[in-house]
Amino acid sequence: MAALEIDIVPCLSDNYAYLIHDKEAGLTAIVDPSEPEPVKKALAAKGYKLTHILNTHHHFDHTGGNLPLKEQFGAEIVGPGKDRERIPGIDTGVSEDAPWQFGQHKVQILEVPAHTKSAITFVVDGAAFTGDTLFAMGCGRLFEGTPAMMWSSLSKLMTLPDATRIYCGHEYTLSNGKFALTLEPANAALKARFAAVEVARARGAPTVPSTMAEEKATNPFLRPTSKELRKSLGMESASDVDVFGETRKRKDNF
Repeated sequence: MAALEIDIVPCLSDNYAYLIHDKEAGLTAIVDPSEPEPVKKALAAKGYKLTHILNTHHHFDHTGGNLPLKEQFGAEIVGPGKDRERIPGIDTGVSEDAPWQFGQHKVQILEVPAHTKSAITFVVDGAAFTGDTLFAMGCGRLFEGTPAMMWSSLSKLMTLPDATRIYCGHEYTLSNGKFALTLEPANAALKARFAAVEVARARGAPTVPSTMAEEKATNPFLRPTSKELRKSLGMESASDVDVFGETRKRKDNF
């Protein structure tokens, strides 16, 4: 099988949607289209016809393009089956027990609740589309879940191979990196990554995808076992969940 082609489609002020193209099967999906026009322009530039719309969760900045794109292209909308009532135009509900196939490519579904109660991640061809659960050097707010729930979801994502490419839902990396440095200022990998992010953003380039290995080394929300982070929080003997929860609380107020 030929590798899937993935293209970043910037939307709104800081959202990312992603075109996934299977050349052999002639299929094209868009992940989390917040608005239709940038997607239409990207499709026209590539000469693709949209066949599928994939949603990681129900928030409007990830589903706002669903209905107009479905109306124009007749695309099949695939999203979390456990949140069917909140996914506009959904045709196919998926879950860990009901995975999905894109052409000849098997798509793994990971249920990662906390940002929303039924958020999912699509994993295919060495790429994970994490929506607003895992960001580059960050994680989503706990709108519908608890710290324990989000830590469980992030721990599940951390079982993916280190080489997995992480395609997240927003360009938050610069702010996330600034926050991470307040907790682990001596983390050499973090300092090097933040410097690279500053250069990329100065020229308007996206900071995605990252890799799971990079996230494990630099993302404070994946690092509650870090001695430096625990010391910064004054939580040397706390549980991983409590350290994660305090990290998330501090980021909410950063």
